[in-house]
Amino acid sequence: MEHAHPRLIKLVALPIGAPETDNPKPDRLVRGNPLRETWNLVQDHLPAGEVFCGVWRCQPGRWRIAMGPTERELFTVLSGVCRVHDAKGGFEQTGPGEGLYIPPGFTGEFEVLEPLTKTYMICE
Repeated sequence: MEHAHPRLIKLVALPIGAPETDNPKPDRLVRGNPLRETWNLVQDHLPAGEVFCGVWRCQPGRWRIAMGPTERELFTVLSGVCRVHDAKGGFEQTGPGEGLYIPPGFTGEFEVLEPLTKTYMICE
């Protein structure tokens, strides 16, 4: 049996094709109702869980987030500015060229200060 060769996938600020669009769930909104656009370019089912990679773009706003017990995300900002607020009142602000790791079980809020484009990798 011959195995397919893994392929490289380049993540660019404006991927080809239409994104999936949504808004934060109303019960999670803190401020605004930002349009979110997602180009999920990788979805792999692995023995330990799932991996998702792609490009995400969002307008300013703020909403509550809660990572699952095995869910984690690493993202890198390409343009714009965001803050991730923790449940204790602290936050990390991230801008172009900077990345942030959100660990399993994290609860807090995601705030987009300036229109944001980021690449992401989520593992569950």
